[in-house]
Amino acid sequence: MNSTTVPTTEEIHRRVRAVLDVRLGDAFASLPSNADLQQALGERYDSLTAMECISAVEEAFGIEVDFVADDVRHWFSTVERMVSFTHDRLEDTAALLEQ
Repeated sequence: MNSTTVPTTEEIHRRVRAVLDVRLGDAFASLPSNADLQQALGERYDSLTAMECISAVEEAFGIEVDFVADDVRHWFSTVERMVSFTHDRLEDTAALLEQ
């Protein structure tokens, strides 16, 4: 990926699931992408695990999540929302780099 190429949502989805699979294990593998992770995984997706997942997504995509400005409880509650958040952040970064 060069500095202005944004991966497709399908690619982001695949990579997000791969990142989370490492941290959340077998229980996560069968969950649909629109499942609320806290409800579906219970204690396996506690606040510490959520922070680890957010950090892993940041690292995997080279983005930064602002824990004050970004509504992380919303954006990191489902895989679909993580994909949308990540895609939007990558598009914003690409647009800034083109200026």
